[in-house]
Amino acid sequence: MRQIDVHQLADEARFNRFHGLVLFWCALIIIFDGYDLAVVGIALPSIMKDLGVDPTRAGFMVSSALFGMVFGAIFLGTVADKIGRRKTMAICIALFSIFTAAAGLTRDPVTFSIVRFLAGVGIGGVMPNVVAHMTEYAPKRIRATLVTLMFSGYAVGGIVAAILGKGLIETYGWPSVFFAAGLPVLLIPFILKSLPESMPFLLAKGRHDELKVIAAKLEPSYRPVASDRFTVPAEDKADNAPIKRLFEDGRGFSTVMFWLAFFMCLFMVYALSSWLTKLMAGAGYSLGSALTFVLVLNVGAVIGAVGGGWLADRFHIKVVLAAMYALAAVSITLLGQPMSTAALFVVVGLAGASTIGTQIVANAYTGQFYPMAIRSTGLGWALGIGRTGAILAPIVIGILVGMKLPLQQNFIAISIPAVLGIIAVLLIDHRRSASAHHHDASAEIPDAPDRVSVAKHA
Repeated sequence: MRQIDVHQLADEARFNRFHGLVLFWCALIIIFDGYDLAVVGIALPSIMKDLGVDPTRAGFMVSSALFGMVFGAIFLGTVADKIGRRKTMAICIALFSIFTAAAGLTRDPVTFSIVRFLAGVGIGGVMPNVVAHMTEYAPKRIRATLVTLMFSGYAVGGIVAAILGKGLIETYGWPSVFFAAGLPVLLIPFILKSLPESMPFLLAKGRHDELKVIAAKLEPSYRPVASDRFTVPAEDKADNAPIKRLFEDGRGFSTVMFWLAFFMCLFMVYALSSWLTKLMAGAGYSLGSALTFVLVLNVGAVIGAVGGGWLADRFHIKVVLAAMYALAAVSITLLGQPMSTAALFVVVGLAGASTIGTQIVANAYTGQFYPMAIRSTGLGWALGIGRTGAILAPIVIGILVGMKLPLQQNFIAISIPAVLGIIAVLLIDHRRSASAHHHDASAEIPDAPDRVSVAKHA
């Protein structure tokens, strides 16, 4: 009887069409997710004018989705480890597609805020699940690259919202960009059919035939036989108390450090996305450059995410992440200094790379840190706690802007969380991570006779 370690199987597999399919679906879901999150910011001036909303109420309308994301990341990230990620992702897509489209039908701020809150639950729930899924199936040697490449779809969604939104709003009005967000619901049947389920979940449910099919796709040289038995390391087995396990096996302190790092990074991301254009306009730059600033920020985010992932696969991901926080501190501080427009675009791009890009690399590190069975839960809680930073950022920076401080002081305030983020990342105990544990285990027991990798016996 052969025992197949599914974690080792995924680690050692060569990238093939199966991995490409997982990458395609996860990236597409994240693009839709990014569009749904960015679309309100693009349409907000038109919404305020059409509904007669003042800036204070408009701020609450925008924040309603962020509040929903906190609940979605925590609740649906945890639920996925119990009912399966594929089903949970389908629920999330239905939530953010249907309720974002419904926002286009609303005619008052309260109803708009309610449906955006419900859409936010889906938006927040998707993120930990797609990262956990891509992390589980990606080959170890290119894992960070694939996860960050997939998650850069978030920035692509923002770019699509900025470009598509301008044309649609001018021609058909602001509700049109919300109606367009309902289209992904049509893809749910295809996603349920094409996307594989989480392997530890299938193992816990005794669905071994499905595991054999997935194993053969992960490693095409594998030939299943009736006597094959699948297994995962003890810490990867699904159980009924995943939240408690975030603090077991010496992971408790590092879990809190991940929460702190996420809080600080998301604070910077939403401080910039909410106030960059306003601050730059106050410094004398044309408001007509707003769209260009959004595009440059998101293009920088894609470059930072993919570049950071590439570096993380070649150097220690923890060191790479700390360096990205350091770049954020420098680039955001420089935004407050006088410079040419061309130089400003470069610095804005670096700020996007080191804030949005840093968050994407942080997602990848979190996915690698926790065992398979609690990966969605770990990432969901980190994103959920981190979202409080996203909620506070527009309010805190808004207060500072209202105090009419010099431009430099506003950007210094936005950069301070980057320094705290560096400290939090450096304090994470990488020895407690799942990736370090599996590396040590494979070094101690290279080839146990009753537990072998498919690549060696196929």
